[in-house]
Amino acid sequence: MAAPAGPGPGLGREPGPGALPGAPAPAAPPPASEPAAPRPLGVERTPTGDPATDELLTRLADADHLPADGHQEVYEDVHRGLRDALTALDARPAPQGPPAPPATPHAYDHRS
Repeated sequence: MAAPAGPGPGLGREPGPGALPGAPAPAAPPPASEPAAPRPLGVERTPTGDPATDELLTRLADADHLPADGHQEVYEDVHRGLRDALTALDARPAPQGPPAPPATPHAYDHRS
Protein backbone atom coordinates (compact mmCIF):
# COMPACT_ATOMS: atom_id res chain seq x y z
CA MET A 1 0.00 0.00 0.00
CA ALA A 2 1.37 3.45 -0.88
CA ALA A 3 2.03 6.10 1.77
CA PRO A 4 -0.15 9.22 1.71
CA ALA A 5 1.17 11.99 -0.52
CA GLY A 6 1.11 14.69 2.15
CA PRO A 7 0.05 15.38 5.69
CA GLY A 8 -3.50 14.54 6.71
CA PRO A 9 -6.24 17.13 6.88
CA GLY A 10 -5.32 19.91 9.25
CA LEU A 11 -1.77 18.63 9.68
CA GLY A 12 1.30 20.48 8.57
CA ARG A 13 -0.19 23.87 9.35
CA GLU A 14 1.21 26.27 11.87
CA PRO A 15 -0.67 25.63 15.14
CA GLY A 16 -2.52 28.60 16.66
CA PRO A 17 -1.84 29.83 20.17
CA GLY A 18 -2.67 27.21 22.78
CA ALA A 19 -2.99 24.45 20.14
CA LEU A 20 -1.12 21.22 20.38
CA PRO A 21 1.47 20.64 17.65
CA GLY A 22 0.14 18.20 15.04
CA ALA A 23 -3.49 18.71 16.13
CA PRO A 24 -5.99 19.41 13.36
CA ALA A 25 -6.92 23.04 12.87
CA PRO A 26 -10.42 23.96 14.03
CA ALA A 27 -13.05 23.91 11.34
CA ALA A 28 -14.15 27.26 9.97
CA PRO A 29 -17.59 28.33 11.19
CA PRO A 30 -20.34 27.76 8.64
CA PRO A 31 -21.36 30.88 6.75
CA ALA A 32 -24.31 32.71 8.30
CA SER A 33 -27.46 32.06 6.38
CA GLU A 34 -30.96 33.44 6.52
CA PRO A 35 -33.82 31.09 7.40
CA ALA A 36 -35.70 29.78 4.43
CA ALA A 37 -38.67 31.85 3.36
CA PRO A 38 -42.12 30.49 4.28
CA ARG A 39 -43.60 28.18 1.66
CA PRO A 40 -47.16 26.94 1.38
CA LEU A 41 -47.55 23.30 2.40
CA GLY A 42 -50.15 22.69 -0.28
CA VAL A 43 -52.54 20.87 2.05
CA GLU A 44 -55.99 20.64 0.50
CA ARG A 45 -58.90 21.68 2.67
CA THR A 46 -62.10 19.79 1.97
CA PRO A 47 -65.24 21.90 2.58
CA THR A 48 -67.28 20.70 5.55
CA GLY A 49 -70.57 22.29 4.49
CA ASP A 50 -70.65 24.51 7.57
CA PRO A 51 -69.63 28.06 6.52
CA ALA A 52 -68.22 29.01 9.96
CA THR A 53 -66.09 25.87 10.13
CA ASP A 54 -64.92 26.28 6.53
CA GLU A 55 -63.88 29.85 7.29
CA LEU A 56 -61.83 28.68 10.28
CA LEU A 57 -60.14 25.96 8.25
CA THR A 58 -59.36 28.46 5.49
CA ARG A 59 -57.62 30.56 8.15
CA LEU A 60 -55.05 27.77 8.43
CA ALA A 61 -53.72 28.95 5.06
CA ASP A 62 -52.51 32.10 6.85
CA ALA A 63 -49.81 29.99 8.47
CA ASP A 64 -48.39 29.23 5.01
CA HIS A 65 -47.17 32.82 4.72
CA LEU A 66 -45.75 33.21 8.22
CA PRO A 67 -42.42 32.14 9.70
CA ALA A 68 -42.64 29.12 11.98
CA ASP A 69 -42.83 31.21 15.15
CA GLY A 70 -46.08 32.75 13.86
CA HIS A 71 -47.85 29.43 13.29
CA GLN A 72 -48.82 28.91 16.91
CA GLU A 73 -51.02 32.01 17.01
CA VAL A 74 -52.92 30.88 13.89
CA TYR A 75 -53.33 27.31 15.15
CA GLU A 76 -54.54 28.46 18.56
CA ASP A 77 -57.02 30.87 16.96
CA VAL A 78 -58.45 28.14 14.70
CA HIS A 79 -58.55 25.65 17.57
CA ARG A 80 -60.40 28.15 19.78
CA GLY A 81 -62.95 28.78 17.01
CA LEU A 82 -63.54 25.07 16.39
CA ARG A 83 -63.87 24.39 20.12
CA ASP A 84 -66.39 27.25 20.44
CA ALA A 85 -68.38 25.85 17.50
CA LEU A 86 -68.54 22.42 19.16
CA THR A 87 -69.52 23.95 22.49
CA ALA A 88 -72.32 25.87 20.76
CA LEU A 89 -73.68 22.59 19.41
CA ASP A 90 -74.00 21.27 22.97
CA ALA A 91 -75.61 24.50 24.20
CA ARG A 92 -78.43 24.60 21.64
CA PRO A 93 -81.84 23.68 23.02
CA ALA A 94 -83.31 20.41 21.90
CA PRO A 95 -85.81 20.66 19.04
CA GLN A 96 -89.34 21.22 20.26
CA GLY A 97 -91.77 18.58 19.16
CA PRO A 98 -95.06 17.24 20.41
CA PRO A 99 -94.91 16.11 24.04
CA ALA A 100 -94.25 12.46 24.62
CA PRO A 101 -97.35 10.41 25.45
CA PRO A 102 -97.69 9.49 29.11
CA ALA A 103 -96.34 6.12 30.04
CA THR A 104 -98.99 3.43 30.18
CA PRO A 105 -99.39 2.04 33.62
CA HIS A 106 -98.55 -1.61 33.97
CA ALA A 107 -100.54 -4.06 36.02
CA TYR A 108 -97.74 -4.45 38.51
CA ASP A 109 -97.59 -0.67 39.08
CA HIS A 110 -100.90 -0.75 41.02
CA ARG A 111 -100.60 -1.32 44.70
CA SER A 112 -103.49 -1.99 47.00
